[in-house]
Amino acid sequence: MRQPRTILLTGGAGFIGSHTCVELLRHGYELIVVDDFSNSTPHVFARVERIAGRRIGAVHDLDIRDRRALSAVFARHPVDAVVHFAARKAVGESTRLPVEYYDTNVGGTTGLLWAMQEHGVHRLVFSSSCSIYGDAGRAPLDEATPARPTNPYAASKWACEQILADVCRRRPEFTVLSLRYFNPVGAHPSGLLGEDPRGTPDNLMPYVAQVAIGRRDRLRVFGADYDTPDGTAIRDYLHVMDTAEAHRVALEHLADGPGMQVFNLGVGAGRSVLDVIAAFEAACGSPIPYQVVARRPGDVTELVADPTAVARAWGWRATRDLADMCQDAWRFQQHNPHGYAGRAQPRAYQGATP
Repeated sequence: MRQPRTILLTGGAGFIGSHTCVELLRHGYELIVVDDFSNSTPHVFARVERIAGRRIGAVHDLDIRDRRALSAVFARHPVDAVVHFAARKAVGESTRLPVEYYDTNVGGTTGLLWAMQEHGVHRLVFSSSCSIYGDAGRAPLDEATPARPTNPYAASKWACEQILADVCRRRPEFTVLSLRYFNPVGAHPSGLLGEDPRGTPDNLMPYVAQVAIGRRDRLRVFGADYDTPDGTAIRDYLHVMDTAEAHRVALEHLADGPGMQVFNLGVGAGRSVLDVIAAFEAACGSPIPYQVVARRPGDVTELVADPTAVARAWGWRATRDLADMCQDAWRFQQHNPHGYAGRAQPRAYQGATP
């Protein structure tokens, strides 16, 4: 089976998607991007192309639940494989909007599978989540840890994995690699790409960065009464550039054989919320004001990866540490104090074929 060269990325304008675009372009892949820009901007692609020194083949503004529109994209382009990022992704928001999360994350995935099946595309890299493990009560977590999702976001990702596994069992031509991320953060070292969510950030690092630049008064720390050394929740933070690299390596291994495999992506070490605050203070040279508030529904005490399976299978390991993550995130925030320029402009992207 030959290596895929033309890749369709759903959600390719998002945080991880845009960094993966750079990684794939720099390694010679041809890219087709689908995004509805509900939490991103098409203006990011000019930055992607500037960093990569290559053009994106096409960008299509659509919701992947629109099966007719998505099918037309597959009909128009010779897609070899898909990297599926498009999803709602905030734990806290999912507890307030459970129906929307299941509709987008599960419905979007089944819509994508319909289009892939219709057009004979059978290779997929799926953006999954460590939140599937829930409150496992131990760390680190390997891929055999039972799923115990504690919020609709995590449950939607687990449902998608079950669907994909069942498709692979019943359609042996399908190959799926599901990557369970452990908290990607940071930014491209150029300062041109980073995390720029719309509205109030639901994730820790972009919120800290916005406090550091003066866009917000203080950080809310959700709970300081966890059973951890400093009382705050512990996560395994992974640089977004390591995450993007792992997707490129995954595409190289789609040819290994059919079926579904699941891999953790993480550093293998946990850091608390207060650890992240201290590291960001070191990066920006200023204190980060914060206020401890009640725990957030759906959060768990600790999520730390055992990443040995992917290292053993592919030789991939994360190489960047928390200091790198904070320094790169701060550089992006300094260069973009109000987020990506052009956020209020029309959606039309002039740098690629519509």
